[in-house]
Amino acid sequence: MEAAITEIKRAKVSGVDILYFKGKLDEDTSPKLQETLLEVIPSSEKVTLDFSEISYISSAGLRVLLLSKKYATSLGKTLTLTNVSTEVMKVFEVTNYLDILTIN
Repeated sequence: MEAAITEIKRAKVSGVDILYFKGKLDEDTSPKLQETLLEVIPSSEKVTLDFSEISYISSAGLRVLLLSKKYATSLGKTLTLTNVSTEVMKVFEVTNYLDILTIN
């Protein structure tokens, strides 16, 4: 069984707040990410979520991303995802999130 998100690390690189986390983004772990994003987004112009160690995302995780993207946009902030795995990218494709999210 894959580990749930246990820790979210935050780094600031060239004025961008980058959040690093690993594991599965599901109904058990997405509240922790949402809480962190609600704290980080207002104080940052740009936030990047590093998905390099996220292997799975459920509808609960998708919901957090959607709400966080809308929240960032309403504040004039930028929310970007990077290093998204092929498996997670397939979920974004099937759910049409590629049209909603900014992914590098």
